[in-house]
Amino acid sequence: MRRLLLTVLAAALVLAGCGAEPSGAGGKVTVFAAASLTESFTRLGEAFEAAHPGTAVTFNFGSSATLAQQIVQGAPADVFAAASPATMRTVTDASLADEPVTFARNKLEIAVPAGNPANVRVLADLADPGVKVALCAEQVPCGAAAAQALEAAGVRLTPVTLEQDVKATLTKVRLGEVDAALVYRTDVPAAGGEVLGIPFPEADRAVNDYPIVVLGDAPAGDLARRFVELVLSPQGKDVLAKAGFEAP
Repeated sequence: MRRLLLTVLAAALVLAGCGAEPSGAGGKVTVFAAASLTESFTRLGEAFEAAHPGTAVTFNFGSSATLAQQIVQGAPADVFAAASPATMRTVTDASLADEPVTFARNKLEIAVPAGNPANVRVLADLADPGVKVALCAEQVPCGAAAAQALEAAGVRLTPVTLEQDVKATLTKVRLGEVDAALVYRTDVPAAGGEVLGIPFPEADRAVNDYPIVVLGDAPAGDLARRFVELVLSPQGKDVLAKAGFEAP
């Protein structure tokens, strides 16, 4: 009887061991990230899934300001990557995360449709009568940066539209609905040949730092930390650099 009991216990332990999942295997990590990170973070997400078989990375890309409000209101997320320290503070001031780490920097370019039909060359051209301009709304990072750059250049203009994130702003250019827009330089190549990017010196006065953090109540805390480690790793830095981001 004793031998039979030991045999049953041993078999149970073997079965339990077979069913146990290695630490970090499987699961899902949810990343809230600024719209301008769409292409680079999508690539990093694919790399992360390849390195962690059975794991899924789910992204929520959008305006950093909107994402921060969603997190404060209780949206389930593991990682937050913002396009400005100001939007990150919405989350940290609510005690929902510890100290974030700056992982990249970005600055603006003038985006015009291919062929540049309005002949925009410098920032001051955006104020010319008849030039239709799209900007991000000022409460989102790309809009705040645009306002800062325009002020530095002493240029005043009235945009025909204010969009809620940089991708929506760029879409106005791609569709030919505006003659120009101020977007991040990383978004111009993402649009392919439909958009031309024009650098301007005042962009150096409005550089955005990008912070990232693991949220305090992250449902997938271990995976979240590993994803942030990937972003900060040489591999992550290489992906970001190829997208046009600067090192912090």
